[in-house]
Amino acid sequence: MARTNDADMLMEDDLARAFLDDAEPAPVIDRNEKAILNVDEPSDPGVNDGWEDTDDFPGQLAVDVYETADKLVVKARTAGISKSDLNVTISDNILTISGILSGGEDENTTAWHIQECYWGEFSRTIALPVPVKEEEGTVKAELKDGVLTISFEKEQQDAPKKIAIQ
Repeated sequence: MARTNDADMLMEDDLARAFLDDAEPAPVIDRNEKAILNVDEPSDPGVNDGWEDTDDFPGQLAVDVYETADKLVVKARTAGISKSDLNVTISDNILTISGILSGGEDENTTAWHIQECYWGEFSRTIALPVPVKEEEGTVKAELKDGVLTISFEKEQQDAPKKIAIQ
């Protein structure tokens, strides 16, 4: 016997019954049980909850990656970073851009009101989406107006070869 799509669908009442009738209300946990279960309470604004300690985690660099007919291009905003503080490497189609953004420290600061700018080490490693030529002379890196642009010549891919089936 053939079934229609309507026969396979649960009606609204069936759905509600399936999810609501058997459901038990969530248990209420008091403050003492939270301590036993190791559930954290929201911390006081002045207390260091661990987020401020970022020395072990270098900042990430935002990038744009796109292709043209013959090139793969990676762009990154690097405003405030000098060429000498940038390190760009490629190996086995893996690009790494790292460096240090300095200038945010002021020893006379007594209190921060807003701190949104990242200062310190940063690093970004990207597996390039297409094979590129890595030899010197085939890669161009330019830092202009706070934007790092790296252009790679793409490797020519052989057209797929048809395999005869015996």
